[in-house]
Amino acid sequence: MSQYQAPVDDISFNLFDVWQLDQYWQQQPQLQELIEADTAKAILEEAAKICEQQLAPYSQIADAVGAQLADGKVSLPEHYYTAYQSLSEGGWTGLSGDAEFGGMGMPKSLSMMVDEMLCSADIAFSLYPGLTAGACVTLLQHADEQMKACYLPKLYSGEWSGTMCLTEAHAGSDLGIMRTAAKPDTDGSYLISGSKIFITAGEHDLTSNIVHLVLAKLPDAPAGSRGISLFLVPKFLVTENGDLAERNAVNVGSIEHKMGINGSATCVLNFDGARGYLIGEPHRGLACMFTMMNYERLSMGSQGLGAAERAYQNALAYAKDRLQGRTGKTDPNKADAILGHADVRRMLLNIKAINEAGRTFATWVANLLDRAKYDDCAQSAQRANLLTPITKAFMTDRGLDACITAQQVFGGHGYVKEWGMEQLVRDVRIAQIYEGTNGIQAADFMLRKVASDQAAVLLALLNDIQLELQAHPTSISHIVEKRIAELIDVSHSLLAQEHNVLSMNACDYLDAVGYVLYAYMWQRNLMALNPAKHSADFVAAKTQTAMWYTQKVLPKVDGLFSSLQSDGSAMFALTEDQF
Repeated sequence: MSQYQAPVDDISFNLFDVWQLDQYWQQQPQLQELIEADTAKAILEEAAKICEQQLAPYSQIADAVGAQLADGKVSLPEHYYTAYQSLSEGGWTGLSGDAEFGGMGMPKSLSMMVDEMLCSADIAFSLYPGLTAGACVTLLQHADEQMKACYLPKLYSGEWSGTMCLTEAHAGSDLGIMRTAAKPDTDGSYLISGSKIFITAGEHDLTSNIVHLVLAKLPDAPAGSRGISLFLVPKFLVTENGDLAERNAVNVGSIEHKMGINGSATCVLNFDGARGYLIGEPHRGLACMFTMMNYERLSMGSQGLGAAERAYQNALAYAKDRLQGRTGKTDPNKADAILGHADVRRMLLNIKAINEAGRTFATWVANLLDRAKYDDCAQSAQRANLLTPITKAFMTDRGLDACITAQQVFGGHGYVKEWGMEQLVRDVRIAQIYEGTNGIQAADFMLRKVASDQAAVLLALLNDIQLELQAHPTSISHIVEKRIAELIDVSHSLLAQEHNVLSMNACDYLDAVGYVLYAYMWQRNLMALNPAKHSADFVAAKTQTAMWYTQKVLPKVDGLFSSLQSDGSAMFALTEDQF
């Protein structure tokens, strides 16, 4: 059976030692009365209890039971109801919500750590509060005051939940060709008609109402993506005083039978003249929805890390307990724990090095978002925007790698359901696909985030990192500096190429930047170590893992750099028939 213990100590190390965010929070008028280190630790510890006690032990049951559709209603695994109630009562569903509308007002850097725990405990369950949080961010930024006052308090409290309705059967990432239509009604609302697929948490009885954010086109809409508007379509209509009224004309057509995340109700939703309300300006819906999509892309990074952390914990425990083979270090007549074997240590260290760098990276990106919000800092906003596709794509790719590697540690037992490893592989796989496939993330990073400004934001960031490395040298600084210099050279070389070449190289380039930035994350870890504060074992583990990363993992960029500068004309030379 798969176990999980929240890595609260390492999360605290990242928040308070690596990035010293408790000091930053106390400098912000909006945060200093809300949160300091002790409050943050208490929040983390309480969230850990829910994840460890109410979710993680039952995730395999949730996988087996799944979401069930009968007579137009979707039911969920039984323990989801009590766990969700615990989340709601503790304020977790509104952890980073705006305090004006009943949220707790906590910084993103804290809520993202809670997201990781939820994803470790059960990715499928995490999607219910996760989609709701994304819907809240969109409403907060783009809805009018009346709509915010009506819907946000109920969403923050967990009484209601939210969804994102984009995809149609014929229109995946090409949203410009969607067919869902919005017809203006005489009362100022709109009648929404169409069908949406792959709608996470689209129908269930976990909450009393579901607030769908739906992309649709008005009758006079311009062609393509510039003609998309965003509408709020509640499952149950809401009266002026906030009470629930009659059922809206939105119904579940079916639920998908998926490879993983079986506890998540992934629905086909049919809108048959459902009443909806415009969010923001007409024909500006895609820009509004991207607010939610970018939030969810950061959550995808948490899914990759969360699954990888649980996979590592279980693989490590198994490696300590499983007796197999002789290492020659103990009694030659007795089998040794497989942790003594070099290949098992290699696999575990690879996961550990990536996971801990990933946690530092996630904290960094979340804090950039906080600084953009609380300091109104344009540079932080630009850097968070730059790093969002890396958070989504690199962290989920490495998350799947970690789960597969951890499964390998178990040998044949990893392929057997009772150990829970194959579920982690199945569950995390979707994170590379939804919210924009990782190929789309790479194209976005290469073309929109880097090439569009001739890498100005990226190069400024790398320059600042170089200055920091020189000012705070550690045992790995010289290696990180060398790799950054190589990345800068490769970037300049790529920017001289045409669009097709940039697109072809986008995935390798995103990976190269990801591996180099993870090296910088290890630099930050080493800078934060304090023998007077941290135990000798903690310092030694961090130091040796940093060395492993820079010496044995980071050299992957040699192959990536070589590929990025090699001739790829064969891709364009093949005809369709030759493929």
